Amino acid sequence: MKPVRAVLGAAALLVCVADVAAADMSATAMLRDAKGAEVGYVQLRETASGTVWLTLNATGLPVGTLGFHIHETGACEAAGGFKSAGGHLAGGRQHGILSDGGPHPGDLPNIHVPEGGSLVYETFVAQGVPSERGWSEQVGLFDGDGSAVVIHAGADDYRSPPAGEAGDRIACGVLEKR
Repeated sequence: MKPVRAVLGAAALLVCVADVAAADMSATAMLRDAKGAEVGYVQLRETASGTVWLTLNATGLPVGTLGFHIHETGACEAAGGFKSAGGHLAGGRQHGILSDGGPHPGDLPNIHVPEGGSLVYETFVAQGVPSERGWSEQVGLFDGDGSAVVIHAGADDYRSPPAGEAGDRIACGVLEKR
């Protein structure tokens, strides 16, 4: 029985590796709160269709609706309230899906944290926008200073500049290309 489990485990690993290899870009970030505790893990995968698939696994978050964004700088200094992550990854656009000229490439749908503070969240970014350069290159995700993902203390209203009145930054993680 043990050799069968080993073979199945190896096959599952090969499927996962093949899936990531099929994508043009993969990036991850470990989210930490202001005390430095790990509160989540983000993975971005750019697919052959041009869609970017984002997955968030988080725990220990406050219950409620929270803003979730990609920020323009790959720095997460808790001492400054994660302001080191800069503004949203804007790409010359306005903030919010409800704004003329919006949204920013870094604008993501709010997350809804249930009782207990843990969630698994998936969304699509840049749906069906294939290009020779790829979405991550077009928006400068891995430019000279990188990018970060940030969770805010309140909901994004999808309209108000610069960050939808989402409040303080409560968790941050630097995106690293894989």
